[in-house]
Amino acid sequence: MFDAALRHVIDPPLNYIGTKVAALGVSANMVTIVGFGLGIAAVPFIVTENYGVALVLILINRIFDGLDGAVARHSLLTDFGGYLDIVCDFIFYSAVVFAFAWARPENTLAGAFLILSFMGTACTFLTYAIMAEKHKISTDIRGRKSLYYLGGLTEGMETIVAMVLMCLLPNYFVEVALIFGAMCWVTTVTRIYAAWLAFRNLF
Repeated sequence: MFDAALRHVIDPPLNYIGTKVAALGVSANMVTIVGFGLGIAAVPFIVTENYGVALVLILINRIFDGLDGAVARHSLLTDFGGYLDIVCDFIFYSAVVFAFAWARPENTLAGAFLILSFMGTACTFLTYAIMAEKHKISTDIRGRKSLYYLGGLTEGMETIVAMVLMCLLPNYFVEVALIFGAMCWVTTVTRIYAAWLAFRNLF
């Protein structure tokens, strides 16, 4: 919901750092992979309820997630890079929730509900992008991307906020997961409606 509005704040520092990283010969894909590894490293810390360390790793992962695109824009922007970025993001999101479910039995059902909700947002996002590419529909509202980014109530910034709350308030994981999961379903439904409006008369 806030991703597009925050672009003018986030992009300048990321582009500056991305220029420096690209000049060192570091590829965007390497930034993606390293960031993904650091994010996944948060899982055992969540499971053992070392939430402070987990939060640091999660935030670093999110910084790398923004940085890889900036590096790509100053070196080589490829379809595989965009593909790898999206794949790593969705695995990371689900891994964090899985870790909270693993940490405490009482988190299991809410965690499963949230991962189910991620399926709704993920498939509506990716299938819209496929149809948009087929019909040559594009947008740069979220910056230069390898595929069409359809917005919604829950995007990157909202996901970060939810994960931060989970780490800062682990005793309220169930409440955060249920509320955020419900928001994900609002996103899913609105994206289906957006797809109906955009593609219903196209062949």
